[in-house]
Amino acid sequence: MLALGHRSSTNRGLGLKRALGYLVVVFVLSGGSTLGRPQASEEIQDITGKYHFISAEDTLGILEEEGKLKGYIDVNPGEEESDTVLSYTIIRGLRKKQHVEFRTNQIHRKYYRFFGRVERGSGHEEGDPDYLRLVGDLETVTVKGDSGEESAQGMHMVLKSFGKDEREEE
Repeated sequence: MLALGHRSSTNRGLGLKRALGYLVVVFVLSGGSTLGRPQASEEIQDITGKYHFISAEDTLGILEEEGKLKGYIDVNPGEEESDTVLSYTIIRGLRKKQHVEFRTNQIHRKYYRFFGRVERGSGHEEGDPDYLRLVGDLETVTVKGDSGEESAQGMHMVLKSFGKDEREEE
């Protein structure tokens, strides 16, 4: 009976070692440490700024005030269409914790909708390129003139914030 009790505690010790071994493997496979990465509890206070949009010439500008978002999207339609930049105004936008969503006004029967989240990017300090990211789904919505029927074309996007040097160029 004593041998069984001793054997049982040895098995428990082996089980604990095995469980700790699995945790170490999971820890290593998941990237190990969080050095250089933000902590989950770190809250992003304000997302005001300029972000890269669909193409290199396009810009998303956001002003956050008490969870409400205002701003614009400047889109360069391309040389074949026009040399005029189309400036869509954000008519509805909100942010609750990490969740971000907005909708623009309509120009030439087209507007944009975004649903996603804000997160830290690879930039280390505010003002670095890619300090913040808006990650989510962007829909380009086209409205048929006769019926008002909408068709949406969606894509997953990572919209990276401009660096302070990029802002000076504009």
